[in-house]
Amino acid sequence: MNRPETAAYIAKARQSLKEASVLAVNDLADAAGRAAYLAAYHAAQAFVFEVTGKAAKTHNGVRSEFARLALNEPRIDQAFATFLARTYALKENADYAIGVEAALSISDAQQAIEGADHFVDEIARILQS
Repeated sequence: MNRPETAAYIAKARQSLKEASVLAVNDLADAAGRAAYLAAYHAAQAFVFEVTGKAAKTHNGVRSEFARLALNEPRIDQAFATFLARTYALKENADYAIGVEAALSISDAQQAIEGADHFVDEIARILQS
């Protein structure tokens, strides 16, 4: 990581992962899913910033710019862009959906956390090399 901002985004991603784990242990699935998404979001923002020197200004901007840049980076699993979009849907659900059917399960939150942990680790590894 050449830029201090990139390291700060990765640190923020790791903090979001810690929060997601604490929330999941306490059966707060919606909040855990949201935090898992934010971990991946901050890691994606780190990659975008390191490559372009600019931070995307919106969630959609981060997702689309990350997907665009990831196409040209063979070390990035193309499933990461899909993961980012899928976990954004968890965040939207946690933020706006109502009713029992809208609630995220702990199992879904745990899967999101595991995926986000892999996402953050891989992006950090790529940025270190």
